[in-house]
Amino acid sequence: MTTLDLHLYHSPYSTCSQKVRLCLWEKNLPFEVTEIHFWKNEHLTPEYLALNPNGVVPTLLHKGEPIIDSSVIVEYLDEVFPDTPMSPPDAMGRARMRAWMRYLEEVPTTAIRVPSFNKVFVQLWQDKSDAEIAAQADARPLRKGMYQEMGRQGFGADKYDDSIERLSMTIDRMEKALDENQWLCGDYMMLPDICVVPTIDRMADIGLAHLWDNAPNVQRWWAAVKSRPSFDKTYYEGSRVSSRYAIEE
Repeated sequence: MTTLDLHLYHSPYSTCSQKVRLCLWEKNLPFEVTEIHFWKNEHLTPEYLALNPNGVVPTLLHKGEPIIDSSVIVEYLDEVFPDTPMSPPDAMGRARMRAWMRYLEEVPTTAIRVPSFNKVFVQLWQDKSDAEIAAQADARPLRKGMYQEMGRQGFGADKYDDSIERLSMTIDRMEKALDENQWLCGDYMMLPDICVVPTIDRMADIGLAHLWDNAPNVQRWWAAVKSRPSFDKTYYEGSRVSSRYAIEE
C-alpha cells in the first residue's frame, strides 16, 4: 500500500479528526493529510462539501472514494485493514462493542462540545455582529441549530451543567467496565477506546480532569493510552486547543 491510498482531510485539534488519526497510527497505516482551516471556512467550500456534504471533519479518501463520519471511518478501517484488529473476534463481543460505540456518540461526543465552546471557542464569536453569527450558523449543513443556540456568550448554565453530568456519567460507565477488563471491551485496545480517547484528552486540556479523580481504573486506562506510540503521533505540537487559544476558567 502506498501513502496515496489513504488521504485524510482533518483539523489537528478536532476531536473527531484525532479519533481517526489515532486509529490510523494504531493500525500502522500510512496516510497523507490535508489540513482544513476552520478560520478560513475551508470546511464549507463547495470543493470540500462535494466530499463531505455535512461540512465537518474528518473525511477519509480511500483510493479516491470519500468516507465520512469519524466513527464510520474507524469501523471501515478495521474492516478493510484487519491485520491489527480493533474489534472482538465473536459476534457477541462485536455487539457489545457497537453498544459502546453508540453510547459514546450519543453521550460524551456531543457533551464535550459544550464546555469546549464555552471555555475555548466562544472567544472567537464575542466580537461578531448578530448578522455575522447568523450567517455562520446558516452556512453549516449539520450543526446550524447548535451554533444558533450557542450565540455570542456560549451555551447557558443549564446546558453546560447537563454536559458535565453526561461526561461524569461516561467516566462512571468506563470505571465499571474497566473494573473487569484492561480496556473497555477486553484485553486489548479496541474501537471504543479509540473513540473516547479524544474526549478524555479534551477534558484534560480544558481543565476537567478532576472528573476522574475518584476513578482509579480510568486513571490506569488513561496512563496506558498515553504510553502508546500512537498517542504522541496523534497529539503532536499544536494539536490541542490549549496550544492555540486561551482556556476560560
